Amino acid sequence: MTEKTVTRAQLSEAVYQEVGLSRNESADLVETVLNEIADSLERGEMVKISSFGSFSVRQKGRRVGRNPKTGEEVPILPRRVLVFRPSHVLKGRINGELSSE
Repeated sequence: MTEKTVTRAQLSEAVYQEVGLSRNESADLVETVLNEIADSLERGEMVKISSFGSFSVRQKGRRVGRNPKTGEEVPILPRRVLVFRPSHVLKGRINGELSSE
């Protein structure tokens, strides 16, 4: 399986092809959507996209980790992490199952 990366430019081009907006309008639309998602997550809100999945930010507490090279214990500071949970529809598409919707 070869890995491919989808870029903002490719997303903009797909919007241009499918929706028929100009290339500049398509790029602006993609930027606006991505910025709104990022801003919502930054505020701690959950972002749900129907038939795709949901994004949320989770708080992880302070814990003790271990340096794999030396075995020395190292404190890991509290932080916020991004979590993505795919929808059942997306999971089905990835696994080649037919959607009943």
